[in-house]
Amino acid sequence: MLFDWLRKKKTPKKPQLPTDPLAAFDQLIEDLERQAAEVRKSAATLLALKGDLTRSQERYLKRLEDISQRRAVADEQGDTKIAQTLERDRAQTEALLNTTRESLNRAEQDGKLLLEAAADLGNRVAELRTERESASARLAVGGLVTGALREQVERFEKVLAVDAARDEIERAHALADIYREERGA
Repeated sequence: MLFDWLRKKKTPKKPQLPTDPLAAFDQLIEDLERQAAEVRKSAATLLALKGDLTRSQERYLKRLEDISQRRAVADEQGDTKIAQTLERDRAQTEALLNTTRESLNRAEQDGKLLLEAAADLGNRVAELRTERESASARLAVGGLVTGALREQVERFEKVLAVDAARDEIERAHALADIYREERGA
């Protein structure tokens, strides 16, 4: 029993859907704009990372050139210990360069994907804004048409009431004519 009560307490309430159709449009547009802002923020972060990775790649390429030049000098001098150390440095630098290139490639692909997603969200927001304006106009016209139809129905009901009154008057006259004929005969 306690666990049932706790489960009920922990269950988050579902957000209420707006009753106004235009408010539903506004809420969806706001959510999409917020999502687009987050996507653009993530894309900007990846672009900054891409810059850092590009600089690291250039640094590793320069380091490899330096190691290559120093290795050539060590080979000329016949110093095998320095040559071995430089070979280890070269292998480590190439590993770092490969990792950096992979990260740069991944950042470029993810950045493109995020920029496309942001553009798609922007297009969707623009479409929804247009649709919202159209819906707003249709609701306004619908309200006017509904009001006009309501007035027409009221007039029709009045005409029916007048027709019913005329019918009642005619029946009363017919009944009076019948009584006159009976008295006169």
